Amino acid sequence: MTSQLSPDSVDVLLFDIGRVVLDIDLDKVMAHWAQHAGCAPAELATRFVVDDSYKHHEIGRIDDAAFFANLRRTLGIDITDAQFLEGWNAIFTGAMPDIAPLLAAAAERMPLYAFSNTNPAHVAHFSVVHAELLSHFRNVFLSSTIGHRKPDAEAYDHVVQAIGVPASRILFFDDLAANVEGARARGLHAVHVTSMDDVARALTALGIEH
Repeated sequence: MTSQLSPDSVDVLLFDIGRVVLDIDLDKVMAHWAQHAGCAPAELATRFVVDDSYKHHEIGRIDDAAFFANLRRTLGIDITDAQFLEGWNAIFTGAMPDIAPLLAAAAERMPLYAFSNTNPAHVAHFSVVHAELLSHFRNVFLSSTIGHRKPDAEAYDHVVQAIGVPASRILFFDDLAANVEGARARGLHAVHVTSMDDVARALTALGIEH
């Protein structure tokens, strides 16, 4: 996709958060929960699925307590909400390597926004712990706030309208191919991020020095 980018080809950069801005590791979540539950992390990993409860949590339809209650049933463990929360937030392991200078350089040239499929528990955590890194973004669009999640068309349409520029003038970065395809289907430019090199190459194509 970078071959279609050139200086002045876009006006806004839009970034996914997980595995684009902040690194995540689901194994750490399973390890925390398993330690409290007295079982093997691998057992939990095989039972953990992106089900309706997970998706409803991400669009604000159910709260943290309801999500954790469902996990008790599906994972077959009896741990407290506080223990679920501790493990759930352990998914964030820090900033993606080299993303901080890339965001700083890009922010000097054009507006930056973020768009994440996420839930209230994670928002409360990363918005505080990683506030400095996230300060590069003029706004962070959250699926749990807007009521839509990627790759649904309504999610992209909401974000484009809120940003206030045509979709064709927005470049979106996401680590999931389905979300990249969803963005392109709604008229956005999009880069599939498999490493920070993908972000760096796109910025170079836009004439942004970093």
